Amino acid sequence: MESEGNSEKKMSSKPRKGSNIVSLTGAAALLTLAVSLAITAINNRRNSKKKDLPGCNVRVNLSASEILKLADRIIAKSKEVHDAVASVPLDKVTYKNVILPLAELEAQQFPLVQSCVVPKLVSPFDKLRKASAEAEKKIDAQVSSCSKREDVYRVAKAFAAKGEWMGPEAKRYVQCLIRDFERNGLNLTATKTEEVQRLRAQIDELSLQYVQNLNDDTTSLLFHENELAGLSTEFLKTLEKMENGMFKVTLKSHHVAVVMELCKVGRTRRTVAMAYGKRCAKVNLSVLEDLVQVRHKFARLLGYSNYADYALNLRMAKTSSKVLEFLEDISSSLSDLANKELAVLKELKKQEEGELPFGVEDLLYYVKKVEQQEFDMDLGALKQYFPVNLVLSGIFKIFQDLFGLRFEEIADADVWNGDVRVFSVFDLRSGELFGYFYLDVFTREGKYGQTCVVALQNGSVAFSGARQIPVALLISQLQKDSSGIPGLLRFSEVVSLFHEFGHVVQHLCNRASFARFSGLRVDPDFVEIPAQVLENWCYESFSLKLISGFHQDITKPIKDEICKSLKRWRYSFSALKLKQEVLYCLFDQIIHSAENVDIVELFKHLHPKVMLGLPMLEGTNPASCFPRCAIGYEAACYSRIWSEVFAADIFTSKFRDGLLNQYAGMQFRDKVLAPGGAKDPVEILSDFLGREPSVQTFIDNKIEYSL
Repeated sequence: MESEGNSEKKMSSKPRKGSNIVSLTGAAALLTLAVSLAITAINNRRNSKKKDLPGCNVRVNLSASEILKLADRIIAKSKEVHDAVASVPLDKVTYKNVILPLAELEAQQFPLVQSCVVPKLVSPFDKLRKASAEAEKKIDAQVSSCSKREDVYRVAKAFAAKGEWMGPEAKRYVQCLIRDFERNGLNLTATKTEEVQRLRAQIDELSLQYVQNLNDDTTSLLFHENELAGLSTEFLKTLEKMENGMFKVTLKSHHVAVVMELCKVGRTRRTVAMAYGKRCAKVNLSVLEDLVQVRHKFARLLGYSNYADYALNLRMAKTSSKVLEFLEDISSSLSDLANKELAVLKELKKQEEGELPFGVEDLLYYVKKVEQQEFDMDLGALKQYFPVNLVLSGIFKIFQDLFGLRFEEIADADVWNGDVRVFSVFDLRSGELFGYFYLDVFTREGKYGQTCVVALQNGSVAFSGARQIPVALLISQLQKDSSGIPGLLRFSEVVSLFHEFGHVVQHLCNRASFARFSGLRVDPDFVEIPAQVLENWCYESFSLKLISGFHQDITKPIKDEICKSLKRWRYSFSALKLKQEVLYCLFDQIIHSAENVDIVELFKHLHPKVMLGLPMLEGTNPASCFPRCAIGYEAACYSRIWSEVFAADIFTSKFRDGLLNQYAGMQFRDKVLAPGGAKDPVEILSDFLGREPSVQTFIDNKIEYSL
């Protein structure tokens, strides 16, 4: 997950007293660092004298009353600046009196806003989390109000009409400013603007209703123990047992996934799959039909032909036709491989269940079965090779060596919890301070439960030339060392950490002049690409050995055979899995790009076409239980595949044959990460690759590493 001055000074590359420099070469240094991490944590707890970070305007330990007072000051300052801009006569508009105040307000206020908002995610105190949530609500209301200020829009539009740009990034900023106002209908008549706001409120209400219906669903199924054959005794103990001895299986995802992957009884899998596909069938179908129609009406009012065109206007893909072409290209290119994968599963079902027809409810079970047979790998036992501190030290080494960075731990920084660590990040070439990041990775009550990166301060350059440095926060919920037993990571947690460290580097290496384009504030189709590129290091033997070591003897890394198995496992049945995702992405794109679509019939048509002839389960209605198309990803469900495709192209073309190729890493840092949102993403990728990005590498990788 990702979200959103002072002068930046040149700093010496010499270590400061009380700091721990994370600059590594070789296995011995890696081992030394793993030990030093524990020492540093102890020193942090002992050190009572805390200090502020130069150039960082984020305040991490505000009281509840201070949070609310700061929120009020933020709102007052925002109103003051917007009022001043709005008061500029239309014939007197200049960059300095219209655009500059808005741009610098955004840069200066963002770290203050995050000072109010972040405690909701990380504070150990309920009182602070409540104050933070209240402050966020007040600030959001102010942001929403500013986005609808017609007086500010008129002045900004008057400046834009003069065409007095100060450079391409300033021009892009003004264009984005005008675009955002106009996406709120401020270029329309007063009556139409009011209608835009009414429709937006209706969209929000219907979206929340759709998701709430799913959350409120309490449907459950009862099974005898023999009908749940294959499920572990430990899992059965977690199920409610009825008086008649039957087990209660809910339709929540954590129950459904286990049954679909492990239950040996085909009839049970089918029963669960059908019930899962019928959730909220009537009520949510009606809600989704209304929601799609209101979205289309909203988009047409703003001058778009359909809602997909409205949503995609801000994205790399740009048009619905391009998305549909992209999805169909991926799907058709993988059909031969998917057919081979399906044939393997059908044969396995024939051996186990006889001549019963193969259905979609069998996919997860037989994929899991083949993987257990094919890969000599126990993912549960694998965690013994991933002690958390060793993994972190290995990640530091890889990111430093690859991107020409130096991480220096600040032992006495002010933090909100003793487990939180803070790092300065320097450019290895010049010694320049690039920024800071907070590392809050261990489990704690009341803390946000997902692994993510939060921007605390966006990089920017003031009109005076002073640079504001970026600051990031990485949050996770990992188990820490306890009573001499090291905290161990599941492999999925290792991949997630690599991904999120990619976002940290993406944020810190950005060199855009405007906070609007800084770090993670980039095209939504582009934002995940750098992090997905870096996930690849988790599947290569060289890097796996750097980040692994048996917890009782960390000099013994993961074995070569396991490294190879992990890579093959990554691509196991990947064509079939991707086909299922493409199916839902096509559905989402079609209903948001065409009018009066019969939603039920559309799914019935798409399912066998995409899924190699496999029909939908009778009576199911996936459109009623597909929350991604209802809220958050409407007309954009394709985006995860999109970023994965281009990440594969980048990794294979530039890094696969040189995992620590610093020349390629520095090119990636300077050409892909540095521009942020200040340049067009396709232009950025083409400049780095030396050609336009392609989908073919992604397809080739699937085929190369398939069964």
